[in-house]
Parts: sequence; structure tokens; C-alpha cells
Amino acid sequence: MRNRLLWIMMLCPLMTMAESRKVYSPDGKLVVEVKVENGIAKYDAHYEGVEMIRPSRLGLETSIGDYSDHLSFVKSEERVVEKHYDISRTKTSHVDFKANAIDITLQNERRQQMVVTFLVANNDIAFRYTILRNEKNDPQSIVVKEEDTAFRLPEGTTTFISPQSHPMIGFARTKPSYEEVFSNDAPMTKKSMYGHGYTFPALFHVGNKGWVLVSETGVASNYVGAHLSDYDKEDGYEIAYPMEGESNGLGSEHAGIALPGSTPWRTITIGKDLKPIVETTIPFDPLDPLYEASQTYQPGRYTWSWLIWQDQSCNYDDQVTFIDLAAKMGYEYCLVDAWWDTNIGREKIAELSKYAQSKGVSLLLWYNSNGYANDAPQGPFNCMNTSLARNREMAWMQRIGIKGIKVDFFGGDKQHTLQLYEDILSDANRYGLQCIFHGCTLPRGWERLFPNYVASEAVLASENVFFDPNAAKREAFDLTLHPFCRNAVGSMDWGGTIMNRYMSKDNKSRHSRQTTDMFEIASAIIVQTSVQCMAVQPNNLQELPQVELDLLKSLPTTWDETRFIDGYPGKYVVLARRHGNQWYIAGLNAENEVKRLSLDLPMLQGQTVNYYTDGPGLYAQVQKVKYDKKGRIKIEMQPNGGFILK
Repeated sequence: MRNRLLWIMMLCPLMTMAESRKVYSPDGKLVVEVKVENGIAKYDAHYEGVEMIRPSRLGLETSIGDYSDHLSFVKSEERVVEKHYDISRTKTSHVDFKANAIDITLQNERRQQMVVTFLVANNDIAFRYTILRNEKNDPQSIVVKEEDTAFRLPEGTTTFISPQSHPMIGFARTKPSYEEVFSNDAPMTKKSMYGHGYTFPALFHVGNKGWVLVSETGVASNYVGAHLSDYDKEDGYEIAYPMEGESNGLGSEHAGIALPGSTPWRTITIGKDLKPIVETTIPFDPLDPLYEASQTYQPGRYTWSWLIWQDQSCNYDDQVTFIDLAAKMGYEYCLVDAWWDTNIGREKIAELSKYAQSKGVSLLLWYNSNGYANDAPQGPFNCMNTSLARNREMAWMQRIGIKGIKVDFFGGDKQHTLQLYEDILSDANRYGLQCIFHGCTLPRGWERLFPNYVASEAVLASENVFFDPNAAKREAFDLTLHPFCRNAVGSMDWGGTIMNRYMSKDNKSRHSRQTTDMFEIASAIIVQTSVQCMAVQPNNLQELPQVELDLLKSLPTTWDETRFIDGYPGKYVVLARRHGNQWYIAGLNAENEVKRLSLDLPMLQGQTVNYYTDGPGLYAQVQKVKYDKKGRIKIEMQPNGGFILK
């Protein structure tokens, strides 16, 4: 008996012994440690010695085995990852990416092996799992049923996050569509509105320690789109998969992968301030394009009748009016929205496209994604949901000179729905069509994966400013929040720089816009998307001062460089974006008082520039100003106002 007790005493320390590996960022400031203790794998992250991610679980549960418990180290391999690539449709045109990487092989009690890969750059972390095929007689494919990946933030952290909705609610049962209100410095303990957790991206303020942005990337037909669970005091936020009821209950809420196969990348951006959050390229860095562009796709601006004139404007004559408006403003595109198939007809659309081209304008056409995932009544239907239908439709569009599509009303985040996005994009590339998505999921690195991808809505966007006076009041908050979260991880089709003062065709009735003209114009720089909606109206040509019209005509939509200058989520934001050799400095103010700032812009030292700001009657005014020898300048923004320096 005594010998048995001694044996147990000797064994206990071994049972609790932890084995760990660390990987440092190239500058040494960010360190990730992965540890296996008592059969559980966890990771944590420290920035400049400060804990930003507390020990958080790793692991998967699959159809062939549990990779979340009874784990042990097998081996680890370290390497350096360097990538240099051009990208034309996001916040920068060229990226030089360098990270230190570690591949950690773990095995479960059945000796099944999994590799956990961490990439650690100077402010960014990306990690994923790869399930190996261990024996020749092992299955060639598996179902990932659950993921134990967690994100534990330090106590006292506050949140800027958006709840995941119930499935099949909202307009025509089209949710979830990433169109919910974000929290505003809320405590982590606050429960989500619907009880289903939160969508990506998720922004966290770790008090005076800094900021953390959590998201995922590299998701298309290869996996489900995930989100975060509600907060748990012990486990933090965990990865959650789609709800069973999404897409009318069709399809699996689990993920299927072939072996050996990898999950998407989970991403974490960490900074002492907000600069790394705004400027991060981690949604694109781990990825490579899935195919080559069939041609060079043209960025630009588009007019859009529907936002203010609504459904009744989808007729031939009104679309001619907005094509003419695009031509007068020098815009490249005009979007023809829903119901064009019945209200205009295909023969007249071909005629309309020919007319637009004669004016130097190209058409974009709206489509319903399918006819079975929800009850959205708008047509055209059944043109995008099968390969046969898409190829027939896209060949017709190519013949008549259509340059892009806006596809709406998807059914959630299940893998078969993500497959539909990929299929639409890859087929559209064959016919030279760019793609915008609405009523949709978050783009997860799609600018890098798909060269003809433009942007997604995936936000409570400008149409709500039209429909809801409360959304109009919230617009300034939203547009000063999204540079730090939603638009930080992917292009965002906000749906329009609104220049009407009132949300009506006559610009005299219904509720009013709550922002100044310069707020709206500056938002076209703050909101990043390569094909930007400029929701000017025909009446604006007579109503707006010439200084505003000239500015609206001149704004670019692609950027070679983006720098965060100043701001706080939901309060104000100042960004510097470079197009070629021209810098545009833009700011938005969501607070109820004048915001006076001293900006440090060393790249513009000694230069004289145009300073556009709010003048009398909420209209814009312009004056010449000069930066001092160090590039410093003082500006002010009116409540719900904005400015541009160029």
C-alpha cells in the first residue's frame, strides 16, 4: 500500500506539468504563449509585458474525435513568414508583411494529431487549426461540430460589439444580416440582445492598457462563418457556429473539411492606441488570391435612385435621370435597383445600358440572391443561385455592357451559403463583373481572395437613415465607430453620401438628416470602399453651393496608404488617406459640441492646402491654410460636422 501511495505521489506532478511554447513578434513587443496543462491547450497574449488576452482555450470537436481535451505536445516548429503583395481595393495598395510563426502539433488520447499555427506580427495575431490524416484508413473528410476557441479579455474591458440576431426575423425573414446596433463602451457582462452572442468584428477597450480587435478571415466555401458567444466569466467569448434556423433551416450549421484540412484564421489586433486597429492588414495577410482577375476592374462612384426615390423610381425615365446625374458629376456608374426585370424589362435594360455608355457611364444591376432562403419579394429571382442561371445571366450582362452586380438577401452563415458567395464571385469574374453584396455576411478577407469583389453592406447602413429618424440621429455615431471595427476588417458599402437635407424626393418633407454637409462629404473618405455610392440627387445640382459640388466630383475611392490621426470610437475620427501623391485628411465629429484639435501631419510640413469645413447654414466653406514646419495644424469640427484638408 505504501509503495502504491509513493507511486501516486510521484505521478501527480507529472499529471499537472505544463508544456509551453512562445512566439514573439518581429519587434519583440507582442508575445503569444501556447500551453498545454492537464490535457487542455490554451494561449495568451502580452503586449509590452501587459496581458491583453488572458489564458484562453484552444481546440475542436469533430466527427472523428475530440481535439479539445486530453491533449499533449508532439512537436513544434518555428519559421519566419514574409509576404509582399499589392492589393487594390482596401486601405492600402501595397503590403509588406512579416511575422514569426509557430506550428504546434498536438495529439489527443486516440493519438489523432492536430497542428495549431500562430502567426505573430508586430500588432497582429492570426491562428488556425489543421487536422491531419494520420493513417491511410482514416476518413478523408470530417465534420467540425464545435470549436472551443475562446477570447478572454482582462477584467474591466468594455465593448463595441453588435449582437447576432435570431434567425429568420426582420424584413421578409432575411436576418441574420449583420445589421444590428453596436454597443458603446458597454461592460462585457451585458448580455446580447437576442441571446446568440455577437458578430465579428468585435472591438474591446482594455482600459488604459489599450485596444483589441477580434475577427476571422479566409472564410468562403471552405467553412462556416462564425461569430462570438455571449460572455462567460470563466471562459470569456467562445467561437460559435451558425444557428440551425438560418437559411430557412436548410443546410448544416457545422463545417465540413477534407483531410488534411484547415479552419479559417482567427485574428487578433492589439495596440496601446487605436492606430494598429485602424491600419491593420491582418484580414488579408495570411491569404492568397483564389483566382486571377479576368481584367482590370475600374473603381469609381455611382448614383442610386432607390435610396431617396425608393421602389417607384425603378423605371426607365427615372434611371435616365440618374444616369444623366452621374454623367454631370463625372461618376463612373449608376446602380439600377430591384424590380428592374418587371418594371423596365430586359430589352429596355439593354437600351438603357447603351444610353448610359453614350454618356460615359456604366450600369450596375441589382439581383435577389435566390428564392428559397427567405421571403424577400424583390426580383429578379433565380438568376444567381445556380451555375446554369448565373452563366446565362452574366453572359447577357457582358453582351450589353453591364459592369457590376449588387446581390442582396442572403440566408446566414452556413457553409452552403458561403459557397454561394464564392460561386457568384468566381463566375462573375469570367464575365468581367464586379460584385457588391447587401443583406449579407461580413467579408472575411475577400478583397484578397476575390479580385472582382468590391464591398459588402453587413452594417446598419444608410437606408436606415431614410427609414428611421432614430437611425438618422445615430448616423454620426455609426460613422465615427466603423473605422475602428467594421470598416477596419473589410470594405463597407454604407450605401450613400446623402446630400438631401430631408429624406424625401422633394427635399422638404419627412424627417431631416442630422449631419452637416461637410460630415456627409467627409464620410466618403472615411468610409472605405473602391466603388463608392454618392447618393446625390438631381435637385442637389441646383441646391448645393459650387464648392460642395466641386468637392463631390473630385473625391477618389482607392487609397495607396491610410494613417490613423486621432479619434475615439463613436465620438470622432480623423484619418489621412493618400491617393497617388495627394493626401486627403478627413474628420467626423459625433459629439454635441465643437471639437478643436491640433493635428500632427509631418508628411505635409510647410504645405498650403484647401481646408473644407462647415460654414453658415450647415453648408461647406473653403479657405487656404498652411501647415507649420513640423506639419502641425489646428482644425475644428462642428457638432455632427466634418472637415477635409486636401
